Amino acid sequence: MTYQFLHRPRRLRSNPIIRSLVEENYLKTSDFVLPVFISEEEKPSEVLSMPGVFRWPISNLCEQIKDWHQKGLKAFALFPKISPELKNEGGNEILNPNSLVCRAAAAIKQLNLDVVLIADLALDPYTTHGQDGIVDSKGEVDNDSTVEILAKASIVYANAGIDWVAPSDMMDGRIKIIREALERNSFHNTGIISYSAKFSSSYYGPFRSAIGSSMDSVIIDKSTYQLNPANLLEAQRELALDAEEGADILMVKPAEPFLDVIKQARSQSNLPIAAYQVSGEYSRIMAANQLGWLDWKSCALESLVGIKRAGANIIFSYFADRLAKDL
Repeated sequence: MTYQFLHRPRRLRSNPIIRSLVEENYLKTSDFVLPVFISEEEKPSEVLSMPGVFRWPISNLCEQIKDWHQKGLKAFALFPKISPELKNEGGNEILNPNSLVCRAAAAIKQLNLDVVLIADLALDPYTTHGQDGIVDSKGEVDNDSTVEILAKASIVYANAGIDWVAPSDMMDGRIKIIREALERNSFHNTGIISYSAKFSSSYYGPFRSAIGSSMDSVIIDKSTYQLNPANLLEAQRELALDAEEGADILMVKPAEPFLDVIKQARSQSNLPIAAYQVSGEYSRIMAANQLGWLDWKSCALESLVGIKRAGANIIFSYFADRLAKDL
């Protein structure tokens, strides 16, 4: 029997051409920032917990940037794994104008490619304790002294050719202080991508291993400064404060577990919204692929288009280089 239905939504799905015509959200290479791990090692080394992701020494990094650029990727976020002897409790290596990040930025800029370089502003790669800030005598992360060193680091990075600094520490008031420091030093065009709603998540483990900030058999508790995953209203407040303090782009991290926060950020602000598809999101897909349970590419694309559908303009993703040719 054939019914005379007035509405048959399947007509819009009947063939690939029609599906393409009515597609509401789609991914393009210009949506992506590729996170790049850099190291002092002599040759590239794969991050064991992130199959297909490598730490790149500067000697190999430039050729890799050229390759990624040819694929259409033009924005890169640098994350260093520094030598243990350069770490201390205060994370002072972040202020070294000849640090790994600064040398990498200078080398990339010499390529004269149209790329944007983003530097993470946090102390966890540089501290012996793995916290994102300076730990006081009570064992607590000191907000204001951490903000002071991050503001100084923003000037070091801007001098090195970094285009955007990305404070990922979640200290109170740091966007205002960093913006004022950049303005005082005439870095008016150096932008701030603020990790505004960064949650105290269980998805960061592979990243901490990649940069060497994890502690053997010790769980680093960052819940006194990163957001409670249960709290949406608190995230809204953080997003509003960072916008008020001068952030150019607001970020939600992690991405897929917090799609509602991305949607809320999009609805409450006229600033661009970034989302970070973090290491744990990448690794769970790749691990399931290795076990033959899921296809990594289709799952990655589905996850990423969901992040964009939620309202993200910019997506930090470790899949970006692998998927660029398919976008």
